[in-house]
Amino acid sequence: MPSSPSETLRRRRSEALNEARARSVAFKNGSLVVELVDGRSVSVPLEWFPRLAEATVTERRHWELDGDGAAIWWPDLDDGVEVPHLLLGWRSGESKASFKRWIEARKTRKAS
Repeated sequence: MPSSPSETLRRRRSEALNEARARSVAFKNGSLVVELVDGRSVSVPLEWFPRLAEATVTERRHWELDGDGAAIWWPDLDDGVEVPHLLLGWRSGESKASFKRWIEARKTRKAS
């Protein structure tokens, strides 16, 4: 039995999200800007990602593409974001308690 139009649309939308790949990352005017390999750019408020908002310029610039560009990873921050999540407008899922522990550990490392 053939798929219904709505099933086909859901499948194609899912495939499009999963195929999106990052090419480069920049930070402009309080935003995280990700250029995709297909020519699109996605810009989201930096405040959506607390660790990135707290990071130094040097830490933000030290990023890596993971999974052939399916995700972006900041090793100095132990944090990352998946490209489909950016396209869906999803913010960081980190809890306030986890972010607070990260901030405290960060202060301890800087004091050492």
